[in-house]
Amino acid sequence: MSHLDAVRSPADLKALPAAELPALAGEIRDFLVDKVSKTGGHLGPNLGAVELTIALHRVFDSPRDRLVWDTGHQAYVHKILTGRQAGFDQLRQGGGLSGYPSRVESEHDVIENSHASTALSYADGLAKAYALRGERRAVVAVVGDGALTGGMCWEALNNIAAAKDRPVVVVVNDNGRSYAPTIGGLAEHLARLRVSPGYESMLGAVRTTLGRTPVVGPPLYDALHGMKKGFKDFVAPQVMFEDLGIKYIGPVDGHDIGQLEAALRRARDFGGPVIVHAVTRKGFGYRPAEDDEADCLHGPGAFDAATGKEPAKSGRQWTAVFGDELVRLGAEDPTVVAITAAMLGPVGLAGFAAAYPDRVYDVGIAEQHAVTSAAGLAMGGLKPVVCLYATFLGRAFDQLLMDVALHRLPVTFVLDRAGVTGPDGPSHHGMWDLAYLQVVPGLTVSAPRDARRLAELLRDAVARQDGPSLVRFPRGGVGADIDAVDRVGGVDVLHAAPDADVLLVSVGPMATVALDVAERAAAQGIGVTVVDPRQVLPVDPALVAMAGRHRLVATIEDGLRVGGIGARLGLELADSGVAVPVRPFGLPTQFLEHGSRDQVLAAHGLTGQAIARALVEVVTASVPEESAETTEDA
Repeated sequence: MSHLDAVRSPADLKALPAAELPALAGEIRDFLVDKVSKTGGHLGPNLGAVELTIALHRVFDSPRDRLVWDTGHQAYVHKILTGRQAGFDQLRQGGGLSGYPSRVESEHDVIENSHASTALSYADGLAKAYALRGERRAVVAVVGDGALTGGMCWEALNNIAAAKDRPVVVVVNDNGRSYAPTIGGLAEHLARLRVSPGYESMLGAVRTTLGRTPVVGPPLYDALHGMKKGFKDFVAPQVMFEDLGIKYIGPVDGHDIGQLEAALRRARDFGGPVIVHAVTRKGFGYRPAEDDEADCLHGPGAFDAATGKEPAKSGRQWTAVFGDELVRLGAEDPTVVAITAAMLGPVGLAGFAAAYPDRVYDVGIAEQHAVTSAAGLAMGGLKPVVCLYATFLGRAFDQLLMDVALHRLPVTFVLDRAGVTGPDGPSHHGMWDLAYLQVVPGLTVSAPRDARRLAELLRDAVARQDGPSLVRFPRGGVGADIDAVDRVGGVDVLHAAPDADVLLVSVGPMATVALDVAERAAAQGIGVTVVDPRQVLPVDPALVAMAGRHRLVATIEDGLRVGGIGARLGLELADSGVAVPVRPFGLPTQFLEHGSRDQVLAAHGLTGQAIARALVEVVTASVPEESAETTEDA
């Protein structure tokens, strides 16, 4: 039996002799490469956290002691060690194991959102709750150096430091990267510490001191702390963590299980807030990941385990279409600049950064700062384009509303991964934006249906100078262009049915579903005209006028039904005195599980067949009985 087969719980791990742990770590890496190569997932972060996770589960007593992961994409090893090995065959597949911690899956999982820089706030609250309840339980937050670029981390640290008797252990998993190399002043500070000439000798001194000292508690800690402080003052003039009043252990070799265990035990036994600074290497132990300079195989799709190479994607990708068009805009207008939050490659800015390196700003995992900084750029006469995943714009809603829209600033927002994103699950589905963006005065929102419209609408957004604009598109392949047969005002008519009963309004890439609906409904004798408003907010008056010439208006969107574009159109019709019912088709107000985009849409009735059936039933039900025709299943 392999070491990995023998470990089904943290208790099994604790019983394993220390001499056998390096072999276990190797088996875990082999397991990760084998499974993730078949399903896709977050590989690089987990390869770098193997020894750290082993040490955490040997020192702390989960689930009584709470291990909080920030972000959850580095928790695969944690899942393996808490009895979920079998689930990796269906990792991130519909009905299978989540790619992030999941409270439904295991009592060892505490939080499950994958928005970075939150774990320390959770840990602060948990520690306060246990203290008030009189429970002596450790709380451990594992946070990457990339997440420390987020403001919430520092707000939380400020509060954690205020309670000297609450046992919060902050483990900084420092690999110099988030999705890509970490940037900013904090990153430079930690980098100086990692590459200092005295670093290796310091690791040896820490290892020796921790290994030979039998005494635990404040005396040991103070001695170690004093020894380290002199070193840190030499290589890094400002001792950030200690200035906050939090005890510090490190830097610790994050791939040495013995050293990690010793450091974590001292942190656990100290009885107050402690930072353990573990230096790791993203992708460690798998040569293709170590050699991948872009992101250390951060989150590949299925790949060849021998080479680390993914098969080439077929067809055009939404992200690439956007990135290419932005490069062209940058060549035409030197005032166009781009901003992102630690997502330069994933949001398609690599080409722009290569062409115009002085006009792109990666601010780290700091969406709030990104948006208000963009407001300042606009005030300074530039044309900022803020590029984020749709799920992350919610983190900066106040800045969008009060710092950009209130000042009517010409900031363009580009939301990648809008709508249903698939395997990353509820925290990543970009399904909320069309609902909450409704309340932002002066904001225009565009949803392109294809590559040509994406280029056109991006140009329109960047050209606007009297307020903010937003363009959203989904993940994956873009498909063929869909040309209009007519244009009414700013509304594209994609299919015109004579004497149509239904006006079907499609939002963005849902146009393909809408055209399928029209074809299926026509076979049942129901005429459907399909239109794409292109700019979905504010509602085009031409769309309101068109609605008044039909018996029923329906909308299809890959966002929420509640408060979505369909709901907004119904309000506009009512305000205009147009007494036509509106039937919105969209997503329920629920946190949707992971699965492919097609699976999730189908599960919630967003297919041509399901929508056509519903529309035929509505229309035929409104026809007098004597003239109604029998209809078959659409």
